[in-house]
Amino acid sequence: MQITSIIAIYALFWVMTAFVMLPFGVKTHDEAGIPKIPGQADSAPANFRPGRHVIIATAIAAVLTALFVLNYIYGWIGADFLNLFEDLLSTPS
Repeated sequence: MQITSIIAIYALFWVMTAFVMLPFGVKTHDEAGIPKIPGQADSAPANFRPGRHVIIATAIAAVLTALFVLNYIYGWIGADFLNLFEDLLSTPS
């Protein structure tokens, strides 16, 4: 596997991880007991910390990329393993 492929896979894992993490651990102003600014959306987060978010997404994406590359090298899970409908699609002989 080329290094550019690994970097592209890491970037995909990072973006997916960052978006999946967005709703976790944030509180609205009502939940945190902080007064809202006039015109502010009710769902606006009060405690969003992007630096922490980036660090956690980076660590998770690194682990997922390492697992992906190791699976590519050692072939733990292949396409034949993921064929769940093999019995349904095969014709009886």
